[in-house]
Amino acid sequence: MSDNTFGKCFRVTTFGESHGPAIGCVVDGCPPGLEIEAGEIRRELERRATGRSRHTSQRREADDVQILSGVFEGRTTGTSIALLIENTDARSRDYENIKRQFRPGHADFTYWKKYGLRDYRGGGRSSARETTMRVAAGAIARKWLATRLNIEIRGWLAQLGPLRTDREMDWSEIDANPFFCPDPAMVSELEGFMDGLRKSGDSVGARVNVVARNVPAGLGEPIYGKLDAEIAAAMMSINAAKGVEIGAGFESVTQPGSEHRDEMTPDGFLSNHAGGILGGISSGQDILVSTAFKPTSSLRLPCRSLDIDGNEIEVVTKGRHDPCVGIRATPIVESMLALVLMDHVIRHRGQTGQFGTENPAG
Repeated sequence: MSDNTFGKCFRVTTFGESHGPAIGCVVDGCPPGLEIEAGEIRRELERRATGRSRHTSQRREADDVQILSGVFEGRTTGTSIALLIENTDARSRDYENIKRQFRPGHADFTYWKKYGLRDYRGGGRSSARETTMRVAAGAIARKWLATRLNIEIRGWLAQLGPLRTDREMDWSEIDANPFFCPDPAMVSELEGFMDGLRKSGDSVGARVNVVARNVPAGLGEPIYGKLDAEIAAAMMSINAAKGVEIGAGFESVTQPGSEHRDEMTPDGFLSNHAGGILGGISSGQDILVSTAFKPTSSLRLPCRSLDIDGNEIEVVTKGRHDPCVGIRATPIVESMLALVLMDHVIRHRGQTGQFGTENPAG
């Protein structure tokens, strides 16, 4: 079991490596009749692409997605949808020096221990390049959720290193700057911070938030298929993710119960500390998710490590890398939430015969 497949009823299987000839995915379980074209998927891919600004990796992939099956005359047929993207700007020579080295903070050592070998070119399967196909599959799920159930999914950069970026929320600004920052007044400060960080050769982490609106009540299973548990698993499957919060998250530790519980009135809930999920089942409120991403480990600053023979060495990583992987994570987080919700909508319909129950609390 290699676990390259995500979901139960809406299933996404990805394949390919960072420096292989292509990456791709197969989406199985998409209902028939959804209008979709390659251009719509590519617009989502452009949002996560490298090379959009000086603050991300300068690898420039065309990301021209090919729809190989499952779509006929512009509509999904109900059969498996195969998507393929060729890798056109891989520079494998940048990784020759780490062929026999383990980069601290990377999957080099663990892949070696698990498989006895590894694709050292850009990290191979462990590269964030794989998330391209999650966004491609997520574009299909997002459109179905939006057109059939009016579910809206929006993500944003909530924190970059020490800088909180969402004290002011202007939704129109999120896609207008390279940071997915909702506060236009913060953009110049973020640029200055990243310029200094890049010159120093170091990296920093980030936190990305996402909200799903108009989610019907009733999605999720009460025990082992809890909606929040599967959302957390989806977010933690993203490269460099190190923490996930639903609703109030870790702030729940310090909240008294009288504050944390979301009181209900005929006009609706009075708060949403639960993040739209109660007992593993959606409540009809907004689903709120926050994901923390660690600093990039590929640095030109030397550090101590080992080679495959156990010898002590000094590692310096060359190549094109993001000084903050969280900058490009917003479309990925949005896509993973869309994939989870799409899967649960179909599962719920199969079990109950409906897409969701009306929210009794408004």
